[in-house]
Amino acid sequence: MNRLREMYEERGVLVAAHRGVSGANIPCNTIAAFEIAVQAGAAILEMDLFRSADGEIFIFHTGKEPHLLGENLDLTRLTSKEIRKLRLLNADRNATGYGIDSFDDVLEQFKGRCLLNLDRCGGFLKDAVRCVERHGMREQVLLKSDPACDLLEEVESCAPEYMYLPIYMERDTATEQILHRNINLVGAELVFETEASPVALEEYIDSMRKKGLVLWGNSLLYNEKVPLAGGHSDDVSMLGQPEKGWGWLAEKGFGIIQTDWAFQCAAWLRREDWIK
Repeated sequence: MNRLREMYEERGVLVAAHRGVSGANIPCNTIAAFEIAVQAGAAILEMDLFRSADGEIFIFHTGKEPHLLGENLDLTRLTSKEIRKLRLLNADRNATGYGIDSFDDVLEQFKGRCLLNLDRCGGFLKDAVRCVERHGMREQVLLKSDPACDLLEEVESCAPEYMYLPIYMERDTATEQILHRNINLVGAELVFETEASPVALEEYIDSMRKKGLVLWGNSLLYNEKVPLAGGHSDDVSMLGQPEKGWGWLAEKGFGIIQTDWAFQCAAWLRREDWIK
């Protein structure tokens, strides 16, 4: 199964919406943010998972509780009943009517509509897979993680048929190893500080594409001190030079661009014929 490759060949560059599209009164990592992202042209929804104290899976980037909830909480220590009572804050840190969505609700909302990239589910991947199977959505799910041995063993053990992408920081540490494991390798996320980084070199990217792998690049910028794509960012793209941000990534050979500006990114890529 490689729906990712099929979609790339059918559509061209795929836009991945980082936590959906949020802002104003719409909090990130919610069904509302994901709906806006799909309407904007995103083919992939990136989302963060966590498991409650009583074992239910929800969507939220843990560690962001003070910013997004206004409280010093650890959501993983709360029960599902306690989590459902919480309300997220908007961009002005005022309470909204939006709660923390369950993974089950998100899956059902987007069944048959797009790909879902599940992030931060190491340690409870088996439970996440069980949930996906219950909804019959295996072909829509992308798993992505640091290729540490214990995480690769977890993927191989409970999700060998799921589409998987390792995350490489500056250099490739595991492709050859993964190719010899019972893992459905379909691509790789490449994170690099400069264009001279090993994973940003043309010969490396060409070699990965010749293996049939779809490469994931990040134009999003959540910390200026940690460049994810050598400075080819959303900021550059949105402030008048999209050819140096989104365009550079597409030209370089990245088949997926993760962005916080899905509508603008998709619209520009379409105008430039990167999206069919």
